[in-house]
Amino acid sequence: MSEFWLISAPGDQENLQALERMNTVTTKSNLSYNTKFSIPDFKVGTLDSLVGLSDELGKLDTFAESLIKKMAQSVVEVMEDAKGKVPENLLANGVDLTSFVTHFEWDMAKYPAKQPLVGVVDTLAKQLAQIETDLKSRTAAYNTLKTNLENLEKRSMGNLSTRTLSDIVSKEDFVLGSEYLVTLLVIVPKPSYAQWQKTYESLSDMVVPRSTKLIAEDNEGGLFTVTLFRKVIEDFKTKAKENKFTVREFYYDEKEIKREREEMSRLLSDKKQQYGPLLRWLKVNFSEAFIAWIHIKALRVFVESVLRYGLPVNFQAVLLQPHKKSSTKRLREVLNSVFRHLDQVAAASILDASVEIPGLQLSTQDYFPYVYFRIDLSLLD
Repeated sequence: MSEFWLISAPGDQENLQALERMNTVTTKSNLSYNTKFSIPDFKVGTLDSLVGLSDELGKLDTFAESLIKKMAQSVVEVMEDAKGKVPENLLANGVDLTSFVTHFEWDMAKYPAKQPLVGVVDTLAKQLAQIETDLKSRTAAYNTLKTNLENLEKRSMGNLSTRTLSDIVSKEDFVLGSEYLVTLLVIVPKPSYAQWQKTYESLSDMVVPRSTKLIAEDNEGGLFTVTLFRKVIEDFKTKAKENKFTVREFYYDEKEIKREREEMSRLLSDKKQQYGPLLRWLKVNFSEAFIAWIHIKALRVFVESVLRYGLPVNFQAVLLQPHKKSSTKRLREVLNSVFRHLDQVAAASILDASVEIPGLQLSTQDYFPYVYFRIDLSLLD
């Protein structure tokens, strides 16, 4: 499973023994893989400041998780047909995400533990905010380019009634520069080819004999040319419609066709040029955002542990990786049983359903007598 539980318990002898019991039970029952999670000794400050930081870190945690999900989705969208290679581009410090989490070490260079906690949190918040700002601007520019290209490509993928004809017709298909003559394009259903050949010259006066030519086909019909005098265009259109032939509104404009082809070529070139730099930026900054997110988790464990277990700072953090989803309920029960002494009153309400404490609604699904945070990497799949 790509899910982790990050917990902490007091670091006194009794609770270290409880942690050992937890390791023994979860290992023997094959419930989870457990490793120590190292967190530096930070400058605690006042308890009031920790309460404020607890709230701020909760919001920052949610923001960071949302940001890395957006970045992962952007990698998927940018890579398009190469989606099978997405996981190898979603790394943290050059390693896969699971390895990074299980071997986490606090980055003292980026986030010095000697500075006040408020400063560490502020550094992380500013870093993530900048990444989000850059992500919005970079992906907006790329997506606009991608949308414009897709719109042009869609125009060349429809049927003959709607698609662009710039890549189908050529100058030789038309009578150009004549004061009196004009070449029209007519869509004829496949079953009516023979009827068209027999009748097109008589649909109106002044149709040039033997002027029709089939220049393109799709599953439904064919695109034929026909040359006639300009003054009978409307009459010809009316008669053609009566016979279920559709005159396509198109007049050959060499400059417009050239412009459309050049636009397609330019967009393809621009997309190719932007693809590499954008993907590299996403890879680097996804890594930075993910690393920041796990540091935020570590900070939350520290702050909540101090608030719950008190001073002096003395707790042990442990990272658990449940082996399978079906075992999480049993794992939760083991943890609550091993650590129920941390909150006897609340634990009693769980173990004895007959005990009711006014205003306290707890269950094994939402209560933890220990500090608990979840890291769910499946959100990035």
